Amino acid sequence: MFIHKLGTKVFSGKRHAAADSRAAGSYSKLPVMEKNSDRFDYTRAKVSDVEDNGSDESDDELFDRYKDGRQSGSSNIMETLDDLPPGIGQYDDFHTIDWLRDVARDRMRHRHIVKKRQEGCWEQVKGAHDAWSGWVCVLLVGVAAGTCAGLIDIGTSWMSDLKEGVCLEAFWFNREQCCWSGPSLNSTSFNDYDGCDQWYSWGRMMGGGPGGAGSYIIGYIFYILWALLFGVLAALMVRMFAPYACGSGIPEIKTILSGFIIRGYLGKWTLLIKSLGMMLSVAAGLSLGKEGPFVHVACCCGNIFSYLFPKYGRNEAKKREILSAAAAAGVSVAFGAPIGGVLFSLEEVSYYFPLKTLWRSFFCALIAAFVLRSINPFGNDHLVMFSIDYNEPWSLQELIPFILIGALGGCFGKFFIKFNIMWCRYRKNSRLGNYPIFEVVGIVFITALLSYPNPYTRMNSSELIRLLVSRCGPEDDVELCDYARKANMTDPYKWSALSSSGVGSAVWKLTLALIFKMIITIFTFGIKIPSGLFIPSMAVGAIIGRIIGIGVEQLVVTNSGSVFFSNICESPDKCIITPGLYAMVGAAAALGGVTRMTVSLVVIMFELTGGLEYIVPMMAAAMTSKWVGDALGRESIYDAHISLNGYPYLDHKEEFTHTTIAADVMRPRRNDPPLAVITQDSMTVDETESLLRNTEHNGFPVVVSKESQYLVGFVLRRDLNLAIANARKTSEGIVSNSVIYFTGHVPVNPNGPAPLKLRKILDMAPVTITDQTPMETVVEMFRKLGLRQTLVTHNGRLLGIITKKDVLRHIAQLRNQDPESILFN
Repeated sequence: MFIHKLGTKVFSGKRHAAADSRAAGSYSKLPVMEKNSDRFDYTRAKVSDVEDNGSDESDDELFDRYKDGRQSGSSNIMETLDDLPPGIGQYDDFHTIDWLRDVARDRMRHRHIVKKRQEGCWEQVKGAHDAWSGWVCVLLVGVAAGTCAGLIDIGTSWMSDLKEGVCLEAFWFNREQCCWSGPSLNSTSFNDYDGCDQWYSWGRMMGGGPGGAGSYIIGYIFYILWALLFGVLAALMVRMFAPYACGSGIPEIKTILSGFIIRGYLGKWTLLIKSLGMMLSVAAGLSLGKEGPFVHVACCCGNIFSYLFPKYGRNEAKKREILSAAAAAGVSVAFGAPIGGVLFSLEEVSYYFPLKTLWRSFFCALIAAFVLRSINPFGNDHLVMFSIDYNEPWSLQELIPFILIGALGGCFGKFFIKFNIMWCRYRKNSRLGNYPIFEVVGIVFITALLSYPNPYTRMNSSELIRLLVSRCGPEDDVELCDYARKANMTDPYKWSALSSSGVGSAVWKLTLALIFKMIITIFTFGIKIPSGLFIPSMAVGAIIGRIIGIGVEQLVVTNSGSVFFSNICESPDKCIITPGLYAMVGAAAALGGVTRMTVSLVVIMFELTGGLEYIVPMMAAAMTSKWVGDALGRESIYDAHISLNGYPYLDHKEEFTHTTIAADVMRPRRNDPPLAVITQDSMTVDETESLLRNTEHNGFPVVVSKESQYLVGFVLRRDLNLAIANARKTSEGIVSNSVIYFTGHVPVNPNGPAPLKLRKILDMAPVTITDQTPMETVVEMFRKLGLRQTLVTHNGRLLGIITKKDVLRHIAQLRNQDPESILFN
């Protein structure tokens, strides 16, 4: 995203100098010297240009001190971390990384490896290992993601069926496996389990007769009890072992990939509890899915395996390349769509996506899909439960209902986002947020109580989608396929027919299911258990699409002689309308309305259907859904939750159109205390520790002196703390009145305490701008360069600092929002 920008224009003083040769690959805004010059690159800044702070030093003396600090010594921010104290170069929890710093350090590490290759065969082997480590890492991530997905799918299917009964012959079989493997199956209907001798419903287990009121009540009670058990277990596991395992995880993954640190969010416990919690929460029958959380699970695998390779484990910017590939693998195993997973990672979650990450993401998604296909969790040789296998053609007139479905999907997306955020904000600011387990119990109980009477809400959401997107044949005896087909009709799968009473009943039940799912999903998404949004939104869209598809089908069949439908009907009794296609288009439209995906969504749907002829309907619905959704509100559900949680995420899709400048945003403000700075060669250890105790800043500018304010570099608070603590433990003579030097030349004072040299932790190429730089330019720099902060100067002298949090607060203030909603750095 930003690496190709590193050689472009530098925003600094009146003129721009060449970057320091040692800071190759980074911006340098410091007043550096020309190659054969003894003066500043810009016209010598007079003290009168800015406020005179009472310095008795002349410009030449100030420059000599600055020059002395810049010359000699090859160590700067791009040093490898091998010879520095442990923890140097890392970041604190809930802080933003410095992309430029990490990328520059990795370049120095790579140059060091290339140089060492000339020293022998062993160094060449180490160099080859470093070159291939990225591919090996994504290979391991793909295998782990595919394995986790297969186990989760199998466990979810078994526990979901456990609410309704058990296979006595082999309790580890789900209902489908139990009935298809049984020798005494009396019915050939795939969806009819009444003739399955091996499968025992709970009513049958308790002695209830088939179809009787007693059997129904017993089944109802057991359904609610099992749902409550699964929901409580999921909530307790999340509460006790891994609080970060709740939700879908995609808003946090987007924020992490933008450079934010959340310790433990991608850890081993989170992976374990997320996987188990997904199975329990989906099996509880809640209106949520496991497909979205697959992205979180895969990124946990990516984070864990990245620590096997120091190239990624010790560099946060490089680690995000692995996490981007892992996100692609997560979508790949969720939908059986490797290419769609890569595009999803590129379009929706990744902040920095170079070309090599594209190839590695493709490879990782491919391996994950291959492993999942080898496990074959659904027993149907498909990677998803609701894949389809028809390819009937569609007609040009059908674009009208397809566009209508897209518009309804966009409206649903806005409706859901608005009310879900309202409920989540209420939960966050009320006492309800203090009792997450009771909220889960309440949602589970209401969902189970209202879901059981309606067969379309009782079944798993993935099974519902599979039913809605399938086509009807003559042997299908479900009410959704109750058509008055003629006995002499050739290929009844293909030709449409008049509906019978069963279809009308199914439409009414689907309408009730639609209303119920739209409302209950608002309250379900965001509770403290693993919960995804892909499948619930797709189920809502599939219901809308199937109802519209049935309506269009009956309209065409009853008016088959109309000239308008002449290309749809070959004869009065041979019309081709596929309601299942409308359901698939509706699923895409609703998912697009909620997430605002476009290209990746269409590719995912294409990989699900396998039919090239359905690309145009999918594209029409997806684009219409996005246009309508953006017209009502531009935020996706994930962006809305990022804003709700106060994460410092700077969306690169939004434009900054205001006319403010850097001086309006920088700190310190007019009435604020002066900027806390560190001098390069005159502050003692005690003075520096006092500064650290009395401030909470994440870093400090290093200047020549407090009077001159000429900028030398920037040092992070964490690095400074660790370096001082390490020096007190390991170096002799370091006491409270030892002087800290950030310069290459340290004067010898045999009578004084030992000096502390901290040049190696100094960032000598911090990004700086002038106070008159337009904020539009500053925002673009933060987005495309991944900046953590930038320093503001005037005629070479330090004025203030702008952090990413300052930029986000400024944007929120311009939108008449609460700037204090940005909680983290």
